[in-house]
Amino acid sequence: MDLNTLWFVLIAVLFIGYFVLDGFDLGVGILLPFLGKNDTERRMIINAIGPHWDGNEVWLITAGGAMFAAFPLWYATLFSGFYLALFLLLLGLIIRGVGLEFRSKDENPLWRRFWDWAICVGSFIPAFLWGVALANFVRGVPINALKYFVGGFADLLNLYALLGGLVSLFGFTLHGAVFLTLKTGDPILTRARKMAQKVWWPTTALTVAFAVATYVFTDIYQRLGVNPGPVPIGAILSLLVAGWFIYQKQDGWGFAMTTLTIILAVSTIFITLYPRVLVSSLDPNFSLTIYNSASGITTLRIMTMVALLLVPFVLVYQGWSYWVFRRRITGRQEELHY
Repeated sequence: MDLNTLWFVLIAVLFIGYFVLDGFDLGVGILLPFLGKNDTERRMIINAIGPHWDGNEVWLITAGGAMFAAFPLWYATLFSGFYLALFLLLLGLIIRGVGLEFRSKDENPLWRRFWDWAICVGSFIPAFLWGVALANFVRGVPINALKYFVGGFADLLNLYALLGGLVSLFGFTLHGAVFLTLKTGDPILTRARKMAQKVWWPTTALTVAFAVATYVFTDIYQRLGVNPGPVPIGAILSLLVAGWFIYQKQDGWGFAMTTLTIILAVSTIFITLYPRVLVSSLDPNFSLTIYNSASGITTLRIMTMVALLLVPFVLVYQGWSYWVFRRRITGRQEELHY
């Protein structure tokens, strides 16, 4: 494995980690106004993700930084071509973060209700736009021979990308609902189980439809860099198994299966893209790859040494934080901070 491939894999791992961890944060935020019937219940829901949401976003920041350093042309083309979409995505994340920090600053019910809906909207926007972005990675965007994006925002809003957005939106909502079954007590626990059962059906239907649409509307299967083998099949099967566990009220296994679904689904996208990182819809030969968009070999070597030294400490720290805050939120006053 050369360093270009290594950093492609590492960036894929960072995005997978982000989607798994912040995925349930986004799902919880979307469900907040619907599962919490009063201020105490909504504080229970927010406290389920309160110790973790900002740490989970570090995975996204790290992925963006790694992309900038390892593949600057990919970063430049992506952030210029997807500028408005990424602006809206970041705006949603900012609104969510402000809502989580500000809602407890005033006990006025109108104040808290406003920020509860801000958290919901701020979670909805990135949950949808992440699917749109990944779908456009696969389908392709207008990139010319000079590796410049020559399209507009409307080029990103095609039917295939919108379907991808619905898949990520419902998938993260399902992931968040199952997470709440692990972290909260009644009445939130019972409502979260019922919500997970309701959301599982459209999530499964949309995922299957997206897999079929990928075969029809993209060249991903005709230009395989690496054959994904059973990985995409495993993603669908794990989602089906997740539904069985959800209906059996096996919450831990249900969450494990939704986590596995996200891991396998995002892995499928990166595996089938390789060695491309951004497909050109104008001409496949104009696509960005891990070789024509990469930094120099010295930069990649230095990055590799730094990553080997620092990443283990970050993983240990985040694992420790989840262990410390592993208890269920039951609604006792001393547990409620937001």
